[in-house]
Amino acid sequence: MTKIKQKTKHVGISYKLAFPLLLALATPVSWAQQNADAPAVVSNTAEKEESSKATTDDASTDPDSPAELAKKLANPVANLISVPIQYTWTDGIGPAEASQNKFIVQPVTPVSINKDWNMIVRTIMPLYIDQQSPTISGQDASGIGDILQSFFFSPKALTKNGWVWAVGPVFNYATASNDALGSGKWSAGPTALALKQKHGNTVGILANQLWSFAGSDNQADVNAMFLQPFFAHTTKKFTTYGINTQSTYNWETSEWTVPIFLQVSQLVKIHKKPVSFQLAYINYVEKPEYGPDWGIQFTVTLLYPKK
Repeated sequence: MTKIKQKTKHVGISYKLAFPLLLALATPVSWAQQNADAPAVVSNTAEKEESSKATTDDASTDPDSPAELAKKLANPVANLISVPIQYTWTDGIGPAEASQNKFIVQPVTPVSINKDWNMIVRTIMPLYIDQQSPTISGQDASGIGDILQSFFFSPKALTKNGWVWAVGPVFNYATASNDALGSGKWSAGPTALALKQKHGNTVGILANQLWSFAGSDNQADVNAMFLQPFFAHTTKKFTTYGINTQSTYNWETSEWTVPIFLQVSQLVKIHKKPVSFQLAYINYVEKPEYGPDWGIQFTVTLLYPKK
């Protein structure tokens, strides 16, 4: 598992958290509010979706409609180019109960292989800022972490029961600029996803398993399973409420890390471009000794619908 160096505990939330929280409070007017003067357009879309109660129930004839984009945002392997930019602050790490500041850029790029299949490439690139040591006398660390990249192969058509599924390989690249910020190992394994969307609800699970095959002899071997069951509900105003866990089981140490994420996001338009803002509270209900206690996460997702 990744080692993270931290420092002494800070009282309250660090100044690095203040900016994203202020930005969240200043979230632009929602997409639905911006289109409040055109109810006929929303009504027509709802009729095309054969639902007058929710605009996110079924696929819209317009793949770039706000209803369809909100639906795709809840699908990790949707046929939509997106670039989430995420800031996560966690606290209570190590004997010093230190905090951690992490930025992640996570581009999602779908590629059409043929008329029946898509390949969706999801890349997670972390950047750590002024990592505090978990021990009183430890050293801070800043830099990039290991890059995680998944290749999902997914059929374009739903199953008869309306399920989306995808499978493929996942790779962890030992790209960390500091031993404290990465595993020091090159790892690979399988990944899979299954989800279903109906009546504005999305339910599913994403999982992977990583085994190390090369890297530093001074770092522990990687043998870790990741499980992310998730549920989300999207309203007619394109606000999405969600809950998920991003749990990791370390087979080497027989330890679980189980953070629960409570999320709310809003799809908006900025200069006619779709953008999603998300705020999440994180509570670690299971963790190794000296693992983090809680955290806050803020995400801005840039969307690039196909023309």
